[in-house]
Amino acid sequence: MRQVVLDTETTGLDVAQGNRIIEIGCVELDRRRLTGRHYHQYINPEREVEEGALEVHGITDAYLADKPLFPQIVDEFLAFVEGSELLIHNAAFDVAFLDAELDRMGSSYGRMADYCKITDTLAIARKKHPGQRSSLDALCKRYGVDNSQRDLHGALLDAEILADVYLLLTGGQTNLVLADGNESGPRDEKAHVGTRIDRAGMNLTVPPASAEELSAHERLLARIQKDSGQCVWFNDTATDSPAR
Repeated sequence: MRQVVLDTETTGLDVAQGNRIIEIGCVELDRRRLTGRHYHQYINPEREVEEGALEVHGITDAYLADKPLFPQIVDEFLAFVEGSELLIHNAAFDVAFLDAELDRMGSSYGRMADYCKITDTLAIARKKHPGQRSSLDALCKRYGVDNSQRDLHGALLDAEILADVYLLLTGGQTNLVLADGNESGPRDEKAHVGTRIDRAGMNLTVPPASAEELSAHERLLARIQKDSGQCVWFNDTATDSPAR
């Protein structure tokens, strides 16, 4: 299924108090690969940004003054996400704001769930790492995703970061793609997965490891065993064994 990673910024935290969306950022995944397609829009919320929210994203009332209203961008936005699996971190928050905006448009626009399957990546993270912090920043640290540019929250940047986190959180690269030698086609062409390689007539030479390489390998295994206590390849009774 085509997936769209989405994030929003808002005038404040409480949608029930009339807070509105001021920024939407989306990036597209197809077969677990970023396609390069994205949707990004700032929106005039027709109300002031609360001070607490301003400290988080830094988007001012003056900056938003000449931006389009939500009714002016809703059709383009829905066209981008429609039919996708929408990936959102703490989906209940963003979806509540998006549904509130659609409500203002009238009943004909329905709800976000009418357009997309909605998946909460926060719920995925909490299930995979129970009892551990699952904020986007915490997950970036856990999975080694660079978020050094995230001094202030921004919808498009956060969507790009979440896409990287999601792919790692759910297993990283899922298929080893072996190309057929023709790399000129577009990235979304049907991948040649599981291509067989004819090894007839091949004479593959496998040089043995040197004593220095074997020793370095054993030192690495010992360090893994010390740090984790469960290095399945480590055998402290067979250090520097040529059988390795």
